[in-house]
Amino acid sequence: MITVGSLVPYLGGALAVSGVAVAASGRRELLHRWFAWAIGVPLVTGAFWAGPAGAAAVAVVVGVVAAMEFGGLAGLRRPDRVVLAAGVTGVVLAAWLSPGQVPRVLAVSALALAALPLPGGDADDGGRRLGAGLLGLAWLSVLAALVPLGASGLALFVAVSVADIVAYFAGRSIGGPRLSTLSPAKRWSGTVAGAAAGLAVLAVLSVLTWPTAIAVAVGGPAGDLLESMVKRGAGAKDAGQWLPGSGGLLDRIDSLLLALAVLLVLS
Repeated sequence: MITVGSLVPYLGGALAVSGVAVAASGRRELLHRWFAWAIGVPLVTGAFWAGPAGAAAVAVVVGVVAAMEFGGLAGLRRPDRVVLAAGVTGVVLAAWLSPGQVPRVLAVSALALAALPLPGGDADDGGRRLGAGLLGLAWLSVLAALVPLGASGLALFVAVSVADIVAYFAGRSIGGPRLSTLSPAKRWSGTVAGAAAGLAVLAVLSVLTWPTAIAVAVGGPAGDLLESMVKRGAGAKDAGQWLPGSGGLLDRIDSLLLALAVLLVLS
């Protein structure tokens, strides 16, 4: 069974090798992104090492930040964003403390989002607010899966991240047909190369199964396109501007979110 401790040498080695490669490239954008990873990876790894409580803490922090970013993209009002963030937090805490209550917490959160437009009689924009809120709740609540997955969830994130990076560079180098008009820079060549790299990472980390393989190869790219659709609808390039070289946090976890959802469905 995979443990967080067994992942540490791979994570450290990956950071070291990528750091050398980024320094050799001389590209400031990549250097900023690497520094963000160099800070974030040890923090997240340390939290997962603490067990379910640590994984829940990471999922809550990430979920709240991502909910606020998604709310900005979707044009949600502040009360909607707060309720969405509270709903995601409740689902994560339920997955940690009382897994049997997760469906109930999801239902209560959905009802709360549905009730928000009612007091003000928001007939013009209420339906859109409700639809966006429910999408955010369904999309971000899958972070709760990190609690029971533990080290396997961390390994999945590593595989999805490697797949994203390889897809980016391979697509630029090889070219070919576009993956989707939602993201013109992405190519089928990059997606295939990224999927192969992601599966290789799963194999090296001893978590390669057919559900994890489909989660990385299909769920990862689909998650990226889903966020691209939301950003295009909002006329935004990134979900945020605070993460060096990466935009917002949602821009970094979009692939992981749908990968987790696919894994939940198939497991």
